[in-house]
Amino acid sequence: MSRHQRIQVRRIYDSPSADDGVRVLVDRLWPRGVSKEAAHLDEWCKQIAPSPDLRTWYRHDPELFDEFARRYTDELRDPDRAAALAHLSSLAAQGRPLTLLTATKDTAISEAAVLATILRQGRETSGPADR
Repeated sequence: MSRHQRIQVRRIYDSPSADDGVRVLVDRLWPRGVSKEAAHLDEWCKQIAPSPDLRTWYRHDPELFDEFARRYTDELRDPDRAAALAHLSSLAAQGRPLTLLTATKDTAISEAAVLATILRQGRETSGPADR
C-alpha cells in the first residue's frame, strides 16, 4: 500500500468534497433521505457491513465500541466480508484518497472507523484488532 494513502471517514449526509477521492458507502442499509444522485458514490459496499445481530447488539453505544470493534473484526474473517475488505484495500492502494461513508451520527464509533483503522494499518483480519 502506498505510504501516501489517505483514508477518511465521513457521513453520507455531508456534502461531497473535491478531496474525497473514491467514495464508498459501507452501511448495509441505504441512508434515509439521500438520493443516489446526491450521494455521489463510486460504490456501495454493503457486504462489508456488520451483521444485523452485531449492529442490533451494539446500538452505537460508545461504551461498547471496543467490544464492537473486536467482534466486527472477527466478522471480517467471513469470506464475503474478507473479499470486500481486500477490495477496499486495493482501492486505498491506488493512490487516490478513499472516503468511507456511513449514515452513523458519530463516525468515530462506526464500522467505517474500524475499517479505516484496519486499512491504514495495511493488515488483513487474521489477527486481533489493535486500536
